[in-house]
Amino acid sequence: MHLLTPNSPNRCIKLWRHSCWARPFPLLRPVPPPPCSRQGAACERGVSRGWRLPALKSAGVCGLRSTGTSLSPSEAARRSDPSPRAPCGVAMENQVLTPHVYWAQRHRELYLRVELSDVQNPAISITENVLHFKAQGHGAKGDNVYEFHLEFLDPVKPEPVYKLTQRQVNITVQKKVSHWWERLTKQEKRPLFLAPDFDRWLDESDAEMELRAKEEERLNKLRIESQGSPETLTSLKKGYLFMYNLVQFLGFSWIFVNMTVRFFILGKESFYDTFHTLADMMYFCQMLSVVETINAAIGVIKSPVIPCLIQLLGRNFILFIIFGTMEEMQNKAVVFFVFYTWSAVEIFRYPFYMLSCIDMDWKVLTWLRYTVWIPLYPLGCLAEAVSVIQSIPVFNETGRFSFTLPYPVKIKVRFSFFLQIYLIILFLGLYINFRHLYKQRRRRYGQKKKKVH
Repeated sequence: MHLLTPNSPNRCIKLWRHSCWARPFPLLRPVPPPPCSRQGAACERGVSRGWRLPALKSAGVCGLRSTGTSLSPSEAARRSDPSPRAPCGVAMENQVLTPHVYWAQRHRELYLRVELSDVQNPAISITENVLHFKAQGHGAKGDNVYEFHLEFLDPVKPEPVYKLTQRQVNITVQKKVSHWWERLTKQEKRPLFLAPDFDRWLDESDAEMELRAKEEERLNKLRIESQGSPETLTSLKKGYLFMYNLVQFLGFSWIFVNMTVRFFILGKESFYDTFHTLADMMYFCQMLSVVETINAAIGVIKSPVIPCLIQLLGRNFILFIIFGTMEEMQNKAVVFFVFYTWSAVEIFRYPFYMLSCIDMDWKVLTWLRYTVWIPLYPLGCLAEAVSVIQSIPVFNETGRFSFTLPYPVKIKVRFSFFLQIYLIILFLGLYINFRHLYKQRRRRYGQKKKKVH
């Protein structure tokens, strides 16, 4: 059927008549078109072009209105309703706002960064392996309530840890099994609001290297805790050395002061009872000096072992063998000179070491420590040699420590023979110690002399 408008004879609208239409075409009830933003514009174009459809009074086909006709009461009420309508039939209040979420992973953890600022008291939980997030904050759609839900690919621990900052919310989720995930969510298609966090993103190989580094760091930390921190060990070592040097300083100071006072009071008579008066304290100090050699051997102090061992064996041989075993030697004046030179050296050496433990440098004491030994060491060695020479006739008369070789040799070996050999070793040890102390003094003061010249 063709219907021509009177104002446009050359234009027509073809209306196809369906076989099931029982009534004439002008009386058909068409389906109302959905509200469309283009309806008003289309109608206006139709009217401006002068179209007239008198037979279609209320058809509403394509939004065209017939002119010169009256509207039905329901249509007139609908068009006169001033209430606003949402475009395309979607209500704004039913929309769910989702924030931008960025994620990264390690073998044991998942990291989520939610782009919401000024968030307070967010609702974050994990139930049935699904992360639920809801919070009031300022995001891409302004200050609103934002929420999202993520179902993880593999099982995770249901205790998320989050940290609020002024610009974002950082969420950390622990994996139940430590391994690398292909993706974050169970669904293969990535949600539109989810994206990789390239600030923390690592490939699987890089993550394995980071994991190994963390494991080594953890093991090193446990090793340090089990052994003690370096600062603690250094403090303990300094305290131990300070106390050792203090005890030795007090012991030798007591010997030196006692001998000096006795000499000024008794004069030469004090020479002959020196051993009976001071032997116990000298025994204590010389036995304690064994610790000094052990410290050098195990690296507690930086002193070489050989000079410490030579001094230890030489002094203890004189004290325990020459003086301690022979009563005839205990009443001789040489005991006074041996004890006096030993204590005179140590009352400067031990306080120097003691102040070094607490990082103090007293220049006068330092100079005395590196200078006093120059005259005292040869004098002490000479006094020891005199005591050995005086003990040779005593050992020959008493036969102490002498022995006879078994049959068939049957030669009697006197202890005085070993004492003669010891005299050679004594001066050899003096040379080694003297050379060692001279090197120490040159290292201490040699550079300053070069600067002056």
